[in-house]
Amino acid sequence: MLQNEPEKKESLDTTQTKQPNSMPKNFLVPFLLLCLKDWSLHGYKLIQMLMDIGFSSIDQGNVYRTLRKLEKENLISSTWDTSEGGPAKRIYSLTEYGEEYLTSCATSFEQYQKMLRTFFNLYTSAFFPFSNVPTKDEKSSSSFGDIAD
Repeated sequence: MLQNEPEKKESLDTTQTKQPNSMPKNFLVPFLLLCLKDWSLHGYKLIQMLMDIGFSSIDQGNVYRTLRKLEKENLISSTWDTSEGGPAKRIYSLTEYGEEYLTSCATSFEQYQKMLRTFFNLYTSAFFPFSNVPTKDEKSSSSFGDIAD
């Protein structure tokens, strides 16, 4: 090493080892709203429902922070339930504004679903070119050559 040359420090280049997140950043929000569509529930029950849906590792603190944020944004409301023995439980309900937001989420998810279908069709044809056997849905489609369908 030359005398005037600065010492090189090893850097951690995470771009080469970066892994995609397991879920989009705000994926929790529409699922919480959907769980509250037909029921008024306390936080622990919501967490159980999310785990049943497929959220494998849930930070309970994050769920409760998200619920408080949704309440501040008027997407949900809450009341205290003191009817049972033990400590009071906060019961969450979907507001009218929350239902509207949930509907817009569903519309966005439909668009994402189309994009994901296209991605997987392209991915499959790129990495598994000889496995291009049409599925039952593709056989019934009139636009067999269309990538998205």
